[in-house]
Amino acid sequence: MVSVATVQQLLTPAFTVDIRKVERNARKMLERSQALGVQLRPHMKTHKTVECADIMTGGCRRRIAVSTLAEARFYADCGFDDILYAFPLPRDKVAACAELAERLDRFQVLLDSGVVVTELEKRRLSGGKSWLVWLKLDCNNGRAGVRPEDSAALSLAKCIVDSEALELVGVYAHCGNSYDAAGIPDIQAVALETTMATLKFVEKLERAGVKCPRSSIGSTPTCSHPVPEMGRLNELHPGNYIFYDVQQMLIGSCQLDDVAVRVMTRVIGHYPHRNQLLVDCGWSALSLHGMGKMPTGYAIVEGHPDLKLVGMTQEHGRIEPISGKLDVDKFPHGTLLPLIPYHACATAAMHGVYFVHSEGRIVEEWRPTRGW
Repeated sequence: MVSVATVQQLLTPAFTVDIRKVERNARKMLERSQALGVQLRPHMKTHKTVECADIMTGGCRRRIAVSTLAEARFYADCGFDDILYAFPLPRDKVAACAELAERLDRFQVLLDSGVVVTELEKRRLSGGKSWLVWLKLDCNNGRAGVRPEDSAALSLAKCIVDSEALELVGVYAHCGNSYDAAGIPDIQAVALETTMATLKFVEKLERAGVKCPRSSIGSTPTCSHPVPEMGRLNELHPGNYIFYDVQQMLIGSCQLDDVAVRVMTRVIGHYPHRNQLLVDCGWSALSLHGMGKMPTGYAIVEGHPDLKLVGMTQEHGRIEPISGKLDVDKFPHGTLLPLIPYHACATAAMHGVYFVHSEGRIVEEWRPTRGW
């Protein structure tokens, strides 16, 4: 059910999604994957909705990645399968993952520790099923994963393959270091480095007699500007591309026109003595990402390049001119201002409903899953 007819009628702050841009972003990413000859396993962590997942998967409800157990359960309950829980498997969630693995045709987990191998062996799956496991690699991202050049990586892969309870599905790397890029050449350098490190490790496994069926890398920057060598992989797993954001624009992943989301806010106060407007969007509707990254502060005030979101409390935002004197008469109380978020994932996580529009007319309301 749609509660209002247009974006202009929304109670603010409100998270809006341009459906045409979402569909265009999804189509372009699918076309890139097809041109490379690899499968797309879109990541759901940015939006966490069924409707957007259907767009990203072309309605097949197969082959997705999630970052939380709550997402995995949510999508399983909605008829999705071939779900990869793409997070180093926590020991306290083994039992819950076992339930999903026994229920679904292909529920897969990711690990980078022999400790978790032991935990999975303790919890054997019923029906003769094996745990479907991806080995997480750290190809200079510096977060989770085993480094492919370390002997421990090969040992862990052998441990998985030798276990009667586990099956090695493939190796998985996140190109998170692409978020430090400054333009397309930097992005593609990370894409090439991660691809070659992953492929080199797969070759290492094969020489050691370890069968590794699949290889998967991903991040929105690298998958938005892929290099030809990525065609030697099996899968790509980007996520943020469905919405994009200002951060992606600054990196070089996209153009500002590709960003599909806005946070709508209204002017609620004039304070000429401090040269500021007050708006009803604080960090609980936008997040605190972005300050210091761009001249417009925490977000881009769409249509007003001379304005800057300089500060936020939980429910309030302070806007002032980048330079000069603010003409408050141009912004009467109730004026609607669209904010383009620096980080769409963090911003979307602040909202329980997304107002989906086509050229300003509300066509749907999407409700994401929440929790861990």
